[in-house]
Amino acid sequence: MGRLLKILLYFVAGIAALLIIVSISFLLLFDPNDFRDNIATEVKRTTGRELLIEGDLKVSLFPWLAIELGRTSLGNAAGFGDEPFASFTNARLSIRLMPLLLSREVSIGTAELETLHLNLTVARNGRSNWQDLIDANEAAPSDADTDGMSASLDIDSIVIRNASISYHDAPSGETYRLTSVNMTSGRVSPGEPVPLVASFDFELEPDDIFGALEIETEITFDTDTGTVGFDELSVDGLIEGVAEVPTTLQFLTSSLMVNIEDETITLDAVRMSVLGVGITAIVEPFSYANSPAPVAMIQVDAFSPRSLMQRLNIEVPETADPNALGKVIIDAKVRVSASAIALTNVELILDESTFTGELSVPREATGAYRFDLAADTINLNRYMAPASGTTVAAGADEIPVEIPSELIRPINARGSLTVSEAFLGAMKFENVDLGLNIADGKLRIYPITATFFEGTYNGDVRIDVSGKMPVVSVNEQISGVKLGSLAIAMFEQENVTGTINGTFKLNGRGDDLAAIQRSLAGSMSFELLDGAFEGIDVWHELRRARAAFKGQPAPVPVLPARTRFSTVRASGPVSEGVFKNNDLLAELPFMRLTGNGTVDFAAATIDYRMNARVLEKPEFAQDATTEELEEFTEAVIPLRITGPLTAPSIKPDIEAMFKKRIKEEIKNQLLDKLLGGRDKETTGDDADEPQEEKDIEEKLKDSLRDLFKL
Repeated sequence: MGRLLKILLYFVAGIAALLIIVSISFLLLFDPNDFRDNIATEVKRTTGRELLIEGDLKVSLFPWLAIELGRTSLGNAAGFGDEPFASFTNARLSIRLMPLLLSREVSIGTAELETLHLNLTVARNGRSNWQDLIDANEAAPSDADTDGMSASLDIDSIVIRNASISYHDAPSGETYRLTSVNMTSGRVSPGEPVPLVASFDFELEPDDIFGALEIETEITFDTDTGTVGFDELSVDGLIEGVAEVPTTLQFLTSSLMVNIEDETITLDAVRMSVLGVGITAIVEPFSYANSPAPVAMIQVDAFSPRSLMQRLNIEVPETADPNALGKVIIDAKVRVSASAIALTNVELILDESTFTGELSVPREATGAYRFDLAADTINLNRYMAPASGTTVAAGADEIPVEIPSELIRPINARGSLTVSEAFLGAMKFENVDLGLNIADGKLRIYPITATFFEGTYNGDVRIDVSGKMPVVSVNEQISGVKLGSLAIAMFEQENVTGTINGTFKLNGRGDDLAAIQRSLAGSMSFELLDGAFEGIDVWHELRRARAAFKGQPAPVPVLPARTRFSTVRASGPVSEGVFKNNDLLAELPFMRLTGNGTVDFAAATIDYRMNARVLEKPEFAQDATTEELEEFTEAVIPLRITGPLTAPSIKPDIEAMFKKRIKEEIKNQLLDKLLGGRDKETTGDDADEPQEEKDIEEKLKDSLRDLFKL
């Protein structure tokens, strides 16, 4: 902006000088039109450029010397093409005649320019098409070198109507255009500020986002120091093509100083508003040459990302909490470069969470967001896709939570995040430390470490939404996690205590969590230690089943019902959402269980068949009879566990236990009988067989009949 202003003022001063020459020619030679060729020749001699005056020169006298110049153009510098460097359709100014003649004071009323076209270009070698004019002006002799007299320039006002200025920078390929430029200044006097009101349309190629910018400021232009000062600079305009409808742009600073020689900008605190977001910035002095890289401390007023996305015509993701993405506040140090906007010393408030650290926002299409942040607390449940758009009726199936594929696909980001506490589902994680990498629709959260429910978690989570069907895979380890808290969080049940260790390597496909559960594959193993199953008393169930089988009264239960365990271990593969386990081992104070079964994660059901052997001296068996203990300790008891994971049913098969014992007794009797028969054959004493042996034979026959019935 400063460069354009300097060139524009040089040009206006040049036109004023040209008109003064015309006026002197009129005074001396009466008809200035006769000297248009002479004027063009002089311009050619001093600048090397062609001056073409197509319109008439008009001059009038007293009380002002009024001069009017018609259509005129100035040729371009060598090597910059045939297009004129500058042209206008009409120029007019009035000069006080007597101060000019007597004291060489140039006192101008109003200087006017109509339809000015200014064509500014920087070639690939860095040379501009106005540098030769500046060089010629600096090489020209000063007033002191001519006659020792000095001249002062005073202009009541400058009016420019319907002008256009283009600036093309070949090295960067960018083109700036100011069109429909209308500018009116106040009094122009050396060393004094110039009030200036301007309006214009601004275009930037290849991007075209600004339109109808209105600028108000007071300008001080110092040719000695090469600085342009803008006081109380305010800009109001529109941004077009970014949002669905044009949005306002506002910029205000009390002072902006442009040093043209050093190509630097210094400005006071800036207050601006863009896309409805208010920003305050303290900007460090910076160079605008080549690729500007300003640095500023910024404060971004609270705004709604949800509303901003709507304004930018970006689809707002549905969230479980409709108020999520409702507030963002940013304090940071910002460094702008050609490739990215880097923020350090960041304090970012998102809804109820506060983040500190640093991050980088790309300015290139292929760039990635980068971050290293720490957060106090975050509730991830707020940002998940909603479970349902309507209330689910009692007993109806819940709508599963969808994988946020549309949110993941466009993101390109990598970085690290620490969180003091995070909530996911009903689980609370503390001291979370994770790495995040998202690109090309593939999200990986690794490494992940956290403490939860007094234990530790380590994991590697991947979500791939680059294909037609999302794929989720996990490789997780937990250690020392409190089962009671975990059961409440995951199943809203308080039916188990103790601790759990486990390893889970699983993957699944689907658009939602339910589909992923149904397709789960991989392997898992876990170990439960020193806990209890609440609401179930296996020892009482054994005694009750025995009493029912024998037609005896049921034993009195001990409340609350509880089954303690010291160890429960299981491992196995997972296929189509079902865990298949063949090595279950459970050690209880009064028995040892082994068996196999399945767990259906999608249906949340369990189906296990186990064999239990009661210990010879079981704990908690003081109320059992000697007969009960003998029968239990001598037998292997089949158990069946079925039903929902949250409330499984455990049924000991006492009938099968006794059937097995009867079969064993019959087998023993048969063996004894057979062995006894062989002895008789040996002795040949069949005729003298005692009655007792005949009775045993009858009992054996009865036992065989019972066996077949069983």
